[in-house]
Amino acid sequence: MFGGIAFMVGDRLAVGIVGDDLMVRVGPDGHDAALARPHTRTMDFTGRPARGMVYVAPPGIAVEADLAGWVEVGVAYAMSQPRRAR
Repeated sequence: MFGGIAFMVGDRLAVGIVGDDLMVRVGPDGHDAALARPHTRTMDFTGRPARGMVYVAPPGIAVEADLAGWVEVGVAYAMSQPRRAR
């Protein structure tokens, strides 16, 4: 879909890798808070901003604890969403 590797939790996207960046699904309510953190920008792989999704540049995940924190954010958001009916 976006030319990277995606990690799903409960059939929902949590995080992914696009190029050198970590893509994190933070949800619409977490978007502004995520952008206030260093090394982040709105995901816009189609040229249109995707509210609720951010890219974290490599310096923002260089420390293992920072990477783990972002993964926790993405997983928590994915787990908070209802499962899709199949």
